[in-house]
Amino acid sequence: MDETSDTRQRLSTRIDEKQQAIRAYLGKERPRRSRLAGISIVGSALAASLTAGPAVGGTGFTEAVANIFNLADDSIVWRVLCLLAVICSIAAALATNFATSHSLADRVSAAETSSTQLEGLQVALNFGHIEIDEAVKLYQQYSTQVPFVEGLPRS
Repeated sequence: MDETSDTRQRLSTRIDEKQQAIRAYLGKERPRRSRLAGISIVGSALAASLTAGPAVGGTGFTEAVANIFNLADDSIVWRVLCLLAVICSIAAALATNFATSHSLADRVSAAETSSTQLEGLQVALNFGHIEIDEAVKLYQQYSTQVPFVEGLPRS
């Protein structure tokens, strides 16, 4: 194996390792992003729904619900609904904050982009359609887009 072929193989191995690390990152963070988005959407919708009855129906609504549940005081209805709405609203706000404070969506997008770029680089490298120096520069460029992706431990 000549020096160029050896260098190509080492770079190819590094690209594979980086892609594995990115896949591991995406495997963990995509579901987290989806979960946080779901909590935010559902929490907001529930908070709005819980306050809609008393807001639109007024005392007629709360009295009707109190009668259905055999409650002595209709104020219990709006208190419970407001408390549940607050809890749902807080859950939605926290989920949104966790997602945005860690730039989760941006990081997942950057990792997906970097993974795609590295895949293209790997193909070009394997088929000899790119010079080693250019491939190294591109590898560095694509890898620096995802500094938050930890490398896999070497065996």
